[in-house]
Amino acid sequence: MSNRTIRINELVQRELNAILRQRYQSETIALTILEVRVSPDLRDARVFVSIVGDEETATQKLRWLRSKAPEIRQEIGRRIVLKFLPKFEYRLDKSTGHGTRLQRLLDEIVPASPTEPGDGNNFPEPS
Repeated sequence: MSNRTIRINELVQRELNAILRQRYQSETIALTILEVRVSPDLRDARVFVSIVGDEETATQKLRWLRSKAPEIRQEIGRRIVLKFLPKFEYRLDKSTGHGTRLQRLLDEIVPASPTEPGDGNNFPEPS
């Protein structure tokens, strides 16, 4: 990925977050734009969204975001000057949910702190 593409990805992500926070404050409380991946030809972009809540809430918020896509794209066009304004494809990013689940599983396997100083430590004492 070129340096220019990386800068465009970050700029679009920053502007998307700003638009959502300014124009749709109440609807986007549980919504975060995690990453934007613009294609090298600037025609298409994938927007990865994290939504706090259960599966039904996430589906509902993603549907709402897709319904507002034309308005958001128009506002992005006003704020950012590019040769081509990409078409945004919104995708639900489930990596935070997977990370939380993994952390919970690890917490079940490994106790948070040993009950005695010698418990759980099979390493020899340094000499």
